[in-house]
Amino acid sequence: MSFSAVDHGMMARALELAARGLWTTTPNPRVGCVLVRDGAIVGEGWHEQAGAPHAEVHALRAAGDRARGATAYVTLEPCSHHGRTPPCAEALVAGGVSRVVAAMTDPNPLVSGKGLALLAAAGIETASGLLENEARELNIGFVARMTRGRPWVRLKAAASLDGKTALNNGVSQWITGPAARRDGHAWRARACAILTGIGTVRDDDPQLTVRDVDTPRQPLRVVVDSQLETPLSAKILCGGPVLIAGAVDNEKRANLLRAAGAEVVVLSNPAGKVELQLLLKELARRGVNEVHVEAGFKLNGSLLREGLVDELLLYMAPCLIGDQARGMFNLPELATLDGKRPLQIRDVRQVGEDIRLIARPR
Repeated sequence: MSFSAVDHGMMARALELAARGLWTTTPNPRVGCVLVRDGAIVGEGWHEQAGAPHAEVHALRAAGDRARGATAYVTLEPCSHHGRTPPCAEALVAGGVSRVVAAMTDPNPLVSGKGLALLAAAGIETASGLLENEARELNIGFVARMTRGRPWVRLKAAASLDGKTALNNGVSQWITGPAARRDGHAWRARACAILTGIGTVRDDDPQLTVRDVDTPRQPLRVVVDSQLETPLSAKILCGGPVLIAGAVDNEKRANLLRAAGAEVVVLSNPAGKVELQLLLKELARRGVNEVHVEAGFKLNGSLLREGLVDELLLYMAPCLIGDQARGMFNLPELATLDGKRPLQIRDVRQVGEDIRLIARPR
């Protein structure tokens, strides 16, 4: 189907609105809606947080009677099922719109296409696929969780130009500058969960909270800690929800961690380590769409080796640390370059004095 310049402009506006929910809608998708009649916007809205009205409802309320005969531009297929709120497809029918354009169909296989079908059955003209790539990127974690049963995993690392993330003694604060650290906090804020390992907890004692940008919520913090060794004085046990994933049934230790404010789950593999695939499935079950990893080179390497990293968020500082320092990823030595892991560079830009690079495994 071909779309007009007006269609493109209005969907771009709907995506702009959807992005306002970047930090707040989890576990729901980020959705925007624009209602247009006679070439003018008569109502618009976005989904602000789970349990609150959806984007279409806000737009319909803003438009009132002017919604009759309007075109609705929605960044995601209107829902057709009763969740915490009534179906948006039914609200659009009741509002009297004559046309609905969705950027993409709902990735949930149990729902996909049903919202548009409900609208079409009511005599409303429907179309989808306008600015679909942009809409998909905005909800890439929701799409991942719905289609493959695990979240989108974004691995963040800060390194020197020679690829070193910490001295050999574990000291890593601070390689990059304040602008890069602030940017990193914005990426933390959009995530549903922040994942780290026991090594980082021991070496850096991080809080792993969002501090450098204003946010109405703190992501779940998750520690991969096979032996349940997280110190009871660790800063990560304060400031919001914490999940510790272990691999041993040490009830005494688990109870101490629970008393300190953590939730503990045991997800072991035959090697006595935390089964990372199972952990990601557990996070998906809890409604986690995007996981932001800030860990050491061992956990980073394990996630990469198991094919669980979807995106790399790398900050490169204009400095050199030396060959004996720790690298970004604990990966096996290659005998030939045929074994190298190809990446697709998605974005490169300067942030303060540092370079930020976003790449995805091919």
